[in-house]
Amino acid sequence: MVNQNKIADMIKNMEQIIVGKREVIEHTVITLLAGGHLLLEDVPGVGKTTLAKTLAQTIDSGFNRIQFTPDTLPSDITGLSIYNTKTGSFEYSKGAIMNNIILADEINRTSPKTQASLLEAMEERQVTVDGITYPLAKPFMVIATQNPIDYLGTYNLPEAQLDRFMMKISIGYPQIGDEQMMADRFLNRQLTKKLEPVVEGDTIVQMQKEVEEVKVNQDLVAYITKLMQDTRKDGNIALGASPRATLALLRAAQAAAYVEGRNYCIPDDVMKLILPVISHRIILAPEARLSQTKVEKVIKNIISKIPVPVLK
Repeated sequence: MVNQNKIADMIKNMEQIIVGKREVIEHTVITLLAGGHLLLEDVPGVGKTTLAKTLAQTIDSGFNRIQFTPDTLPSDITGLSIYNTKTGSFEYSKGAIMNNIILADEINRTSPKTQASLLEAMEERQVTVDGITYPLAKPFMVIATQNPIDYLGTYNLPEAQLDRFMMKISIGYPQIGDEQMMADRFLNRQLTKKLEPVVEGDTIVQMQKEVEEVKVNQDLVAYITKLMQDTRKDGNIALGASPRATLALLRAAQAAAYVEGRNYCIPDDVMKLILPVISHRIILAPEARLSQTKVEKVIKNIISKIPVPVLK
């Protein structure tokens, strides 16, 4: 297992900029180490873009920001082939996706066709342009931001796109003390400084491999699969969690255990990640939506009916 000091250093480094949001930072690090992607849904101005930049600086990796607008094209994301008159052949011109940490900013402001250009990259870590496949960098992570869907000029992300995000979280407004600390750091120019990296990108790749070796008890596997099965049977749910959600929760639990310095999972690793991992993958039935039932309430009700395993 990796030296826990490195993970603690990552979190501490990010807290220099992201004030009072320890859980958000931990979820971001867990998603990275699990090899997943993160969706941030929140109102403007709470630090979504800053979170992505801070992570990239902390792990000494490349960073690209894609500002999605209605006229953003798929080729802006994946790249395109350009004819070179000198060589008489087509050459691949890299798109914005060709980097380590990709900030897909306001992803729900662009068309579904452009949103779909991310699917291959997020799932298979590659892009295909004119029949030629190009591998992506390692580590690779998409951090997408979106405004709440009731804002003007937004497009709902399709279910296939949502299902490829390991977690969906919100940063939220800061507490009054944290906001005052943020203001003080802003006045002292601390929020605008570039962070020094504390972990190399190659080390992150090694950590991701070690996360895969974290042990998961069969009783815990059975608990997770039972939970997912019940989301597909609940009368309040029209579309339950997919098998991909099952695998995402397993891997996220492994990463959470790893962050805590353990080489084995416990039920708490699963319990604290169930909501951010599966809430965005579930579609409520029309009756539940009409009664203004929250997805989180339905999931918590399902959880309450399933005994938590006692591991030996």
